[in-house]
Amino acid sequence: MDNQEELFPIVDEDGRVTGSATRGECHSGSKLLHPVVHLHVFNSKGEIYLQRRPDWKDIQPGKWDTAVGGHIDYGETPEEALRREVREELGITDFVPERIDMYVFESKREKELVYVNRTIYDGEIRPSAEELDGGRFWTMQEIHEAMGKGILTPNFESEFNRLSYVTGV
Repeated sequence: MDNQEELFPIVDEDGRVTGSATRGECHSGSKLLHPVVHLHVFNSKGEIYLQRRPDWKDIQPGKWDTAVGGHIDYGETPEEALRREVREELGITDFVPERIDMYVFESKREKELVYVNRTIYDGEIRPSAEELDGGRFWTMQEIHEAMGKGILTPNFESEFNRLSYVTGV
């Protein structure tokens, strides 16, 4: 299970730290704005890698999601968090991220400041058995066919549409 006592920074919409709160507090419906990093991993064929969230996750269990998504720890920069999360979740250390967006995502349970990045990567991906329930590359057609059917996380669907607008993917 996720550590409900893990400490997250609380931020304003520009990313400035204004305090701290636990994971449990941030995911309790409090709507405390806390930062996360996302990495969209594309291969040179234009396919996008998605991770499957384990059934034990407290948010969106069992659904397909952005290749890498993770909370920024208290005292950590977005860049440090991105490198850590990519290493932990996919076993990748040799990638070049490009920040493409930053926005506020709000669901019924939480509110996040999302730092969105992308990369093109054709190397080996080793999804973490502890953090993920596998992953694979999806074609754009597969993504479009899965949209709105409860297969993908609402966050991914929203961000994918936003990504398409921002980058023309």
